[in-house]
Amino acid sequence: MPGLSRLSVSPEGLAFDPSTGDTYTVNPTGLLILRTLQDGGSQEDAVRVLTEKYQVSSADAQRDVADFQGSLRSLGLLEGNGRG
Repeated sequence: MPGLSRLSVSPEGLAFDPSTGDTYTVNPTGLLILRTLQDGGSQEDAVRVLTEKYQVSSADAQRDVADFQGSLRSLGLLEGNGRG
């Protein structure tokens, strides 16, 4: 998770990458997923956290996590299987 570990993330969802100077904003759902992954959690952990916090179906949470991970990959912040 080298890309995610270098991000500094505020409680409001502002993420800063000091190695590139890039900044990103994430909504509350993205922030929850990002924090879970930064803490070493898996995709399944992020799905569980979303279903508990927002009381959404597992299928909806899985889609949201997969979509967010795809966005992270496209930004070069996550590699491979989601533990990048």
